[in-house]
This record gives sequence, structure tokens and C-alpha cells, in this order.
Amino acid sequence: MSRVNNDFQLTTAEDTERVCPGHDVNLHCHLSPKTSAVVMTIRWFKGTECIYLYKNGQVTESVGYEGRVSLITPELERGNVSLRLRDFRRSDVGRYRCQVVHGEQKEEAVVGLEAASGKGSVTTVHVNIHLSNNNNQSVSLYSTRLLPHVVRSL
Repeated sequence: MSRVNNDFQLTTAEDTERVCPGHDVNLHCHLSPKTSAVVMTIRWFKGTECIYLYKNGQVTESVGYEGRVSLITPELERGNVSLRLRDFRRSDVGRYRCQVVHGEQKEEAVVGLEAASGKGSVTTVHVNIHLSNNNNQSVSLYSTRLLPHVVRSL
């Protein structure tokens, strides 16, 4: 069981997500360390507009996003506050900000969303990538889930 406290940060998997129109995408955002978000207030903004609000187990969705945005509710206990956006439209392109509030603590993280061309689309699930060069510098990336036709920027 995950703990609940006021000492957490928000982390994102990537700065920018890319998706083809008509497909679904997860805007990845997690509490670190793993902390239950069930009792926290979670807001997702596009620009300055709050498009999704989760508070006290109740959900409010902005006009134009009804039925298209959601959290993965069973994952809240493990600190996953990622936003699932269904039926991506070109008007969805932009910067999204996740805000999590618990007591006096408020943390925010930003993820960009871009349209991808159909030619560059890939389907990937549970990927671990480790990149290194001859100077012993390395970068490790881990993605828990990429939905069909999502392309990740490196």
C-alpha cells in the first residue's frame, strides 16, 4: 500500500507526447515517491483553462473534453495522476499542466502534446531503453505504457 504524506514531487516521462488524430494518448505524470493521490486534488490545465478536476472523488470536465479525459482511477493509489485523452484532435495540441494539491503542498509539471504524422506512428508497450556513448555518459528511459500510434520524442 502506498503512503500518504505532504512530501512528494511530480515527475513526467517525457517533455512532449506525439499522437495521430483520432487516437488516444496518456499524458504521463506521477507522484514521487509513490504516494497515494486518492485524497488529493488533481487538476489538469491546457493553457490557463482547467480541463479536468478530481477532488474528493468527484470529477469535473471542461466543455469540449467531456467523455474524452480521465484519470486511471485504480492507479491513483500508486501515485499515477496521468491524464488519458481520447480521440485526439488537432485542437488538442499544446502545453498541459498537471497540478496536485495536498494540504499546503502544491506541485506542478508540464507536458506538451503534438500531432504526429501517420507515417511515424509506432505501437509500443512496456519499453526500457538505455542509451550510452563512449564517454560513459548514459540516459535511461522507461515508459510504462504507450498507446497505439503514439510517438515519443527523445
